[in-house]
Amino acid sequence: MHNDVKEVLFSAEELKEMVERLGAQITKDYEGKNLLLVCVLKGSVCFMADLMRAIKLDCKIDFMDAKSYGNSTVTTGVVSISRDLNYDISDYDIIIIEDIFDSGRTLEKLTHVLSARGPKSVACCSLLDKPERRAPGVTLKLEYTGAQVPDAFVVGYGLDYDEKYRNLPYVGILKPEVYSD
Repeated sequence: MHNDVKEVLFSAEELKEMVERLGAQITKDYEGKNLLLVCVLKGSVCFMADLMRAIKLDCKIDFMDAKSYGNSTVTTGVVSISRDLNYDISDYDIIIIEDIFDSGRTLEKLTHVLSARGPKSVACCSLLDKPERRAPGVTLKLEYTGAQVPDAFVVGYGLDYDEKYRNLPYVGILKPEVYSD
């Protein structure tokens, strides 16, 4: 598994520092609010688990499963939601927790879907941002970002390729020969 990684971008310690910084900022910004963290499955699970512990406020969590990649390294352009929230969100300030903001289609779709349900607010937090991959027409801006990454296929800390590599304790660039045809 480690041999398939070309380069480590963020070590476990660097990820911890990133999450603590984001948690402190969210704690400051959401003091006195009714916070609901919405984890986008499956890639955001590691990030969400660490982030919610770094937020020093009462908050609830819920999960959505949405994807636009399937088993490929390139987005299909079609976002499908296969698991929805369990909460009526009208009394909540929502933060959608995403692993990586690249094409932007999934996060933009989820933001529109949740905003239409009348929450107090909807914000987006992504561990990683890959601005070079943004799809044409995507205008969504992140309120919280851990770090930018280059236009390479990254895995680890929840991010996968074909459901593999999620359990790596770091984020690294996957060797192209692993996913090339």
